[in-house]
Amino acid sequence: MKHVLCITTFPPRVCGIATFSYDLIQAINKKFQDDYIVDVCAVESSLEHHSYDDRVKYVLNTSDKKDFDIISKRINNDTNVDLVCIQHEFGLYIENQDAFLKFVKAIKKPVVIVFHTVLSNPKDFSREYLCNVIDACQAVIVMTKSSSDILQKEYHVENSKISIIPHGTHLVSQISKDELKEKYGYSGRKILSTFGLLSPGKSIETTLDALPAIIKEHPSVLFLIIGETHPTLVKKYGEVYRDSLEAKVKKLDLSNNVKFINKYLDTNILLEYLQMTDLYLFTSSDPNQAVSGTFVYALSCGCPIIATPIPHAFELLSDNTGVIFNFNDSLQLAKSTNILLNDDNLRAQMSISGLQKTAFTAWENTAIAYTLLFEKILQSDKRLTYSLPEINLDHILSMSQQLGMIQFSNGNQPDLESGYTLDDNARALISICMVEEGDEHPKYGEYIERYLNFISLCQQEDGTLKNYVDKDGKFTAQNEDVLLEDSNGRAIWALGYFILHGNSIHKSYIWAAEKAIRLTFPNLSRIKSPRSIAFAIKGLYYYYMKKPSPYLYDKIEMLANKLSDLYISAKCNGWKWFEPYLTYENATLPESILCAYNVTQSQKFKDISKESFDFLLEKIFIDGKIKVISNHNWLNKGEQNNKYGEQPVDVAGTVIALAKFYDEFQDKEYIQKQKVAFSWFMGNNHLHQIIYNPATGGCYDGLEKNNINLNQGAESTVCYLMARLSLIKE
Repeated sequence: MKHVLCITTFPPRVCGIATFSYDLIQAINKKFQDDYIVDVCAVESSLEHHSYDDRVKYVLNTSDKKDFDIISKRINNDTNVDLVCIQHEFGLYIENQDAFLKFVKAIKKPVVIVFHTVLSNPKDFSREYLCNVIDACQAVIVMTKSSSDILQKEYHVENSKISIIPHGTHLVSQISKDELKEKYGYSGRKILSTFGLLSPGKSIETTLDALPAIIKEHPSVLFLIIGETHPTLVKKYGEVYRDSLEAKVKKLDLSNNVKFINKYLDTNILLEYLQMTDLYLFTSSDPNQAVSGTFVYALSCGCPIIATPIPHAFELLSDNTGVIFNFNDSLQLAKSTNILLNDDNLRAQMSISGLQKTAFTAWENTAIAYTLLFEKILQSDKRLTYSLPEINLDHILSMSQQLGMIQFSNGNQPDLESGYTLDDNARALISICMVEEGDEHPKYGEYIERYLNFISLCQQEDGTLKNYVDKDGKFTAQNEDVLLEDSNGRAIWALGYFILHGNSIHKSYIWAAEKAIRLTFPNLSRIKSPRSIAFAIKGLYYYYMKKPSPYLYDKIEMLANKLSDLYISAKCNGWKWFEPYLTYENATLPESILCAYNVTQSQKFKDISKESFDFLLEKIFIDGKIKVISNHNWLNKGEQNNKYGEQPVDVAGTVIALAKFYDEFQDKEYIQKQKVAFSWFMGNNHLHQIIYNPATGGCYDGLEKNNINLNQGAESTVCYLMARLSLIKE
């Protein structure tokens, strides 16, 4: 275990950096609980004293010069501190800046400093001071490119010393605005909001002055001012600023259109307020404000934003994500607000754009970025262990409506217009059977029955199955245009798996599944696609495990021989595969041959399965990560696997196959590779971003060169769950 000490303000102190640090530390400790422990040195002053929980190891009183020296010595003598991370805001150390500089220099452990503000056009002494602080640190973190540019151009900091790690945001499971407005009593209102600790720098009066012109066009507008007054401000001046705002509300006759929510909201409630917001208004009057946590939280909740021109806004509100207006310009704010309130489509586009831009800023991704930097500084050669999230079926159950599991989603919202597929419902049947198998009290029987009924709907009199069904339960024209062998193979796989593992369901469904799988038998000899053959072998193997028979034995052997013949024909010059190229769901082929070996005990099948699987693993495990074959360009014999476009179905198939091969060969290397493969979902990929969304239980649809497809469709989500449930328990 590596120990990091974070020097920062911390709850119960109420301030932006305390909240930021709490969320960051929670994310690192949860994401890498086997590798890292992050403790806290809480920053206080003579105006701020608090009682903390056991995460706080030390307390630094910045009003006392001597305390800096005492704490630095304790840190140096603490064998359970490997690295120090300092959250820096100028106001925190303003009383004793020289003591703070001496403190940083005195720390003998590696130091990473995080600048929440970087001042441009500094005076000479300010530049020299900050440069001396930076010189004493091993690395600098900023949250925007503009802050990085300022450090390089105006403070002459080497680019190699700077890491840009955006402010983290919370993942949310999107809820409809109408539902939330009804919950909080705001039905029929257009919601404008702003949140954060109240202080004059927020310039809330800019919005209040704009409201009469906004209300004239939109009488239903309600402006929510969310947050209590900054505690330090209250101690010094009381509620003078809030009182002035309330007086202005009364003077402008805005009482029916403004509501103060004078409390520090629980994060989950705050995120719901933001999700029901039609327009978020960021009116800071401080041009030196580098970043805003309130701003990115609003973006990550899908809020269209109107903001003053701080650097953070310029970076995030390009590409039609929001609107920028001049500091303190109420007329411009009113005009922009009315334009957006009049255009539902534009706001919807801005919402989607904002979600896309902030997806990579999820706290899980921020934790990965910080931890990778810590690893680099500590020169660690140990492979990080990505912690496993709890199993969450929310998105799968949400997607399973009416006839079965819906094919696509917009974000995490099911897209009923996309209809249904046999492929998705077959996989869903397998995944929920896997869940039920490990549960002492099965509770998802109605979903299993729904998926089985869908397979029955798709099956024709001749035993073949259609794949595409529209929202009304009618077969679509796609069934005539697309080869359906893979879909039929997946259905056989699902039926066989259910027959073996569906013990929690009424026997009548087992009988129905047996009847359905037997109807496919006359068509087995006509299957040509290698993957279709592989899916069918797996289904017949599971059926054989339940009810062995010479007939099933012969069908499995016949199909496995087909694959073996393909392998023997394509194998040459070190190419050990079934085709002269690698395409999709590759791991299923050697896995199915191994299933055939388990039935027939044919040495040929055993040899081919292992030889081909190990060949595949050589191609897709690169530099400590899995990189499956691109769905844009298949990998031809003689080429290198360096294309982008990776899908969860391929990673999941590899995880599942690795479990099967470990069971047979007991090779610990398969366990290690399975951990690496599954960690792709957790962020161990070329973008270092999560593919699985723990807030929704959904899985993103794909990993591209520079971005992630944020839709959480049926295939991706079900395949993730199958992989999660296939992990080997050591």
